[in-house]
Amino acid sequence: MPTESLSVLRRLSPAFGVELGGVDFARPVETVPIRSLYAALLEHQLLLFRGQAVPPATQVAIARGFGEVQVHVMDQYHADGFPELYRLSNVDAHGRPTGRHPDRGTLAWHTDGSWQRRTGQATMLYAEQVPDEGGGTEWCDMYGAYEALDAATRSRLAGLRAMHNLDFSRNRRHGDEPMSEAQKRAVPPVDHPIVRTHPETGRKAIFLGDHAESIVGMDYAEGRRFIDALNARIVRPERVYAHRWRPRDFVIWDNRCTLHRALAYDTANAVRVIRRCTVLGEVPA
Repeated sequence: MPTESLSVLRRLSPAFGVELGGVDFARPVETVPIRSLYAALLEHQLLLFRGQAVPPATQVAIARGFGEVQVHVMDQYHADGFPELYRLSNVDAHGRPTGRHPDRGTLAWHTDGSWQRRTGQATMLYAEQVPDEGGGTEWCDMYGAYEALDAATRSRLAGLRAMHNLDFSRNRRHGDEPMSEAQKRAVPPVDHPIVRTHPETGRKAIFLGDHAESIVGMDYAEGRRFIDALNARIVRPERVYAHRWRPRDFVIWDNRCTLHRALAYDTANAVRVIRRCTVLGEVPA
């Protein structure tokens, strides 16, 4: 069966990201051009496909084509019979909005899976239902963030490592629903370089975000101030793509060179159901 060929429909921002055509994810998975998708991801960092039918099994199968798929430690978010899927939904069993945000940690800039030794490679989001207002997602180019730094700052960051801790970020943003003791034991804090070299493009990027708790070898309070200041510095409007979701949007991005965050919406009156799948990558170098 012939595979489909990708075509660039438009650039999403001057810095990164493209909308692609030439693929129909409703067709058999073996027709999806996985190698071409991955090559496009390395080139553009973020890929958007609109009007796609991507059932849960297909989303997982595409992710497996990229590599080993994460089974998130927060198993209360698993969905559709697939432990690899992570459902972000504010609806109850009757399809009505609950007024509760499913994961307020997603509202802060972060990169998926930085709290693991093997961090997130690619994440794939599929929009089932989206609000008319709010509830978008923003991404920020971390290649550009590194390249914009002066030489002295690059030199200082080159020797620093940050401790990433899911329990820290979860409690800070969603303390009313903390991790269980078993979940905390499964993902102890890990340290990663603040500047990482992408294993395939060879480009350097800032690797930080909201899961970063402290700086190795630095006083805790000083490290917190350092992380907060650097996180604020690296996110600039000229490096951000803001996406307004439509139902059946499918987005794939590279966690190794981007940060992202969800935007707020009226959880009491609007419905937002997004399905996530993350591919595991490498130990950052």
